[in-house]
Amino acid sequence: MIVGIPRGLFYYYQGDLWTHFFDALGVSYMLSEETNREIIDLGMHYATDEMCLSMKIYLGHIASLKGKCDIILVPRIDNYGNKNQTCTNFLAACDIVRNLFLIEPLTYNINYEKMETEEEAFKKIGKELGFDEETSLRAYHNAITSINYQRQKMISKNIEALHSKKTKVLVVGHPYNLYDTYIGKPILDFLKKNNIEIIHSYLFHENITEELGTKMQEQLYFKYSKNLMGSIVLCEDKVDGIIFLTAFPCGIDSLVNELAFHYIKIPHIDIVVDELDSMVGVETRLESFIDVLEGKDRHEKNRNVSANGGL
Repeated sequence: MIVGIPRGLFYYYQGDLWTHFFDALGVSYMLSEETNREIIDLGMHYATDEMCLSMKIYLGHIASLKGKCDIILVPRIDNYGNKNQTCTNFLAACDIVRNLFLIEPLTYNINYEKMETEEEAFKKIGKELGFDEETSLRAYHNAITSINYQRQKMISKNIEALHSKKTKVLVVGHPYNLYDTYIGKPILDFLKKNNIEIIHSYLFHENITEELGTKMQEQLYFKYSKNLMGSIVLCEDKVDGIIFLTAFPCGIDSLVNELAFHYIKIPHIDIVVDELDSMVGVETRLESFIDVLEGKDRHEKNRNVSANGGL
């Protein structure tokens, strides 16, 4: 059996966990291609107009896998506890895929309010693939150990970047947007080309950013939004500017980002990407934003020199 893994939405949170788990069990799997124009067009064909670009892309990845593998992995993730809700797409994706593509996906539920934990979810996957509980649990815990080690290294590198002498920009966005080859990668590549030190909102310890996020707005109950807002609280006095990256028309981000705009005291910009966007216009806005940050930096340096009696 070959399990198909769509490279969208859930993949950017649990993709490494899936692949390590399947490797430990000896299960074959295949990833969909990185997002390209063909996948976007496929997603547009199946999606409704109201769906956000991220969901449209996800459906395109599903369509690109159909017929190439034996079963496609599509989880259902509702919440990680009280006031830790996920986007409705994370809850509904499995049913949307089942009805649009007339297939029965390999799925599991995560709903901590109903005691449906991640560990239980992976026991369920293992059972459906023909493995006993002990074997599945061992594979899951080995996978968790491995990816936690990798993530800790990435977090340490991200925190270390906060001490860089270069112009530093916190890029705030969900990982399925930031690291998608169509939505976020061109923007990150442009910043790197312009010698900007990128601070990734996703690469901090979640228990810290989640708590800080509620300090910005205590009524926030979307888990991933709290983490993103917490990264702003954590980094605002350590970076030169903030870039928000949103996929049109994400309802959660449109509300939560607006809350953040009233809180932030440093230069910031909101980049909203849809399927028709050209990078030319985005690059022009980014160039202007970088000019603002570098002008601010020069002003601060000149003011410090004057305060110290000149050269």
